[in-house]
This record gives sequence, structure tokens and C-alpha cells, in this order.
Amino acid sequence: MKNERIANRARVYDFLKSIGIEPDELDGLELPVTVDVMKERVDFLHTLGLTIEDINNYPLVLGCSVKKNMIPVLDYLGKLGVRRSTLTDFLRRYPQVLHASVVVDLAPVVKYLEGMDIKPNDIPRVLEKYPEVLGYKLEGTMSTSVAYLVGIGVARREIGGVLTRYPEILGMRVGRVIKPFVDYLESLGIPTLAVARLIETRPHILGFGLDEKVKPNVNSLKQFGVKETSISSVIAQYPEIIGLDLGSRLLKQQTFLNSIIDFTHEDFGKIIEKMPQIVSLSNTAVIKHVDFLRSCGFELDQVKKMVIGCPQLLALNMDIMKLNFDYFQSKMGRELDELVDFPAFFTYGLESTIRPRHRMVSKKGLKCSLAWLLNCSDVKFEERMNYDTIDMEEMEDDSLFDMNSLMEPRNDESESDFDEDSDEEYL
Repeated sequence: MKNERIANRARVYDFLKSIGIEPDELDGLELPVTVDVMKERVDFLHTLGLTIEDINNYPLVLGCSVKKNMIPVLDYLGKLGVRRSTLTDFLRRYPQVLHASVVVDLAPVVKYLEGMDIKPNDIPRVLEKYPEVLGYKLEGTMSTSVAYLVGIGVARREIGGVLTRYPEILGMRVGRVIKPFVDYLESLGIPTLAVARLIETRPHILGFGLDEKVKPNVNSLKQFGVKETSISSVIAQYPEIIGLDLGSRLLKQQTFLNSIIDFTHEDFGKIIEKMPQIVSLSNTAVIKHVDFLRSCGFELDQVKKMVIGCPQLLALNMDIMKLNFDYFQSKMGRELDELVDFPAFFTYGLESTIRPRHRMVSKKGLKCSLAWLLNCSDVKFEERMNYDTIDMEEMEDDSLFDMNSLMEPRNDESESDFDEDSDEEYL
């Protein structure tokens, strides 16, 4: 009997070798006693999109019975809503799922995810995005990472959305990954609660390698003229900046901008501080906006001053800029120099702010700067309309990002925390 088992296993090994599968790791694993059954398993794995290379990457999958293991797992995933088109990648990333017991291993994890307020229609998207989560123990990394995030101020009601958008958090070690990341941002001057808000809206930033990306990028910002005291503001405005290949991108953007407008090193740093998204702005957009400002009658030196004062000029909706400028020219009776002094004029809504305020000031016969007219809240402007004189010292400074605005709680809700819609076939 023993000799027969040895002979059967040898025949199965010969078959696997003949199709390119190395059976060395299968010693001690319970395998089919006949070549026909093993061929059935290999063929079934092929129907799932797995190649010989995939099987060699995890040969233990050959120990799974088609009827007892694979089909029950696949049926369960299908009932959850996992799409057929994602299945191959799902199994390549986490082939161990085919060993799992639906009742003992998979269902408890799904129940846990539901308990984290992940919406039922988002569960399959979470599994597709991060299938490895099905292998985690409930009392381990998953629970500690969530508890830590809540502890630093991530709103409990936001946890479902955070995990839906970036389920990889469930596999992150608090002590090795999450806490060092949070501590570093705090050391740069971002308050803990502000870090929590950033994680609520952009949880993927936790995946930016601290030593590989984040710290080198902070150094790059300093090298390109961003003041150390402004680093926190830059990151708060544009968190993605710490995950980019930033050094080369900054050099490329600086070189390009200098080819159009001769900025100094200090000028470039100021621009980044006020609009860090400049590092991702296309050349076409920059050229188009500079050409528009030149067509309005501004000299290149004036355009330079305007862009340093309000870099958003290089990224605003062109139609809105044209409407604002047309109104400025035809109705407001002011000199171009006033726009040079207050280029943020182009960032205000014509119908919501510029036109009604201009009419009110004109009606009262007041002479004021564009900054006094626009750079305040509606409530403050109403108060100003009761003044007999204009106090220029009351103008609000909006040149710097207000960190306090980031720490306000979010109140937006949606049916799903996934942005993607799909009509793909389900399992």
C-alpha cells in the first residue's frame, strides 16, 4: 500500500513537471492520488485565469479540492458581490483564500468589516482592493489600527469611509507604520486633529513610505525655497505632495516656469507655499494662463508679481477669469495696476461676490481698494457698508492657509464611499 502511494505521488509529480510546475514545495501536502484529479485542479485554476507561473508562485494551492474548497469560497465571494473581472487579480494577490473555510475564516472578517460601518455595497469593493484582509485575525492588527486612528481624532462615523477608500490600513502595524507617520507630521507643525482630518479625507497618505518618500520630499521642499515654518501648511493644502517623486518634479517645474517668467529661488518657494499644487500643473495650463494675462495688457514683470501674489492665476477656470476681467474693464472703472496689487480678484465669483459688492459700494459713493472690497466675509462686508470711513487695517489676510479650517469636522455623506461605478459582471 505504501509503495502504491509513493508510485501514485511520483506519477502526479511527473505530470506537474511536464506542464512546468515545480512540485518541490508539495512534499508533505495531501494531494490527489491520480493524475486525472490533479489535472482537474490545474484546469480549474486555469479557468480562473491563473497561469502556470501563478501556480508556481503559490504551489500549495494545488492542495485545494475543487468541490470542497474552491467552489464554496468562490460562491461566497460571488454572493458578496465580488466581480468576475477582478477574480484573477484577487487570487494572484491572495491565493490562500482558496484554503479558507467560509464559516470559520471568511464570514467573521466580513462581519467585522460591516461592524466598522463599511456599507454593504462597498464590502466587495474593499475585498477586491485588498483581498489580503480576509486572512487577518480580528483581534490583531485590524482592531489596533482602527483603535489608534479613533484615538488621535478620526471621527468614529468616518471610519467606514476611511477603510473603504484605503482598506490597506487594516494590515498596517500601529507601532511600525501609522504612529511614526502621524508623529512625523506633528513634528512638522500639523496638529494631531488636523492629521486626523487629513486621514479622513485622504487615508491613502498613510501608505506613503515615511523614510522612502515623506522625509526626502520634505527635504526637497526646503531645498527649493519653501520655509521650514511653511512645510506644515504645504502638506495640509496638498497632502499628495509627500507621496510624489518630488525632487525631479520640482526641478522640472522650476526650470519650466523660469523659461516663461524669471522667478528667483525665493519666488518659487513662495509660490509653492501658496499653491503647492503647482508641482502637478501642466505646462499647457501655465502657458495658457500667462498668455491670457498678457493679452489683458499686463507686462511680464506685472504677471510675475501677480503670480507670486496669487499662484492660483495659473490654474483658474479660464472662462471665469475672462468674465471677471470683462466686468472689471467695462463696469468698475479701475486701473490695471489695481489687479497687479490684488490678483486674487480673479478667484472671486462674479455674480456671488464681485458684482453685488461693487454695486453696493458704488451706490454709497465709496472709493476703496479691490482688497477692501473683496477680501472679507459677507458678514464683515455688510458691517463695512455701515462705516462712514474706510479702515484699511481691517483687511483680512488670506495669503496663508488657515490650519484651523482643516480641523473642522466633516459633515458630508453619500450612499457609497467608492467613487467608481461599474456594470461589470459579478461572480
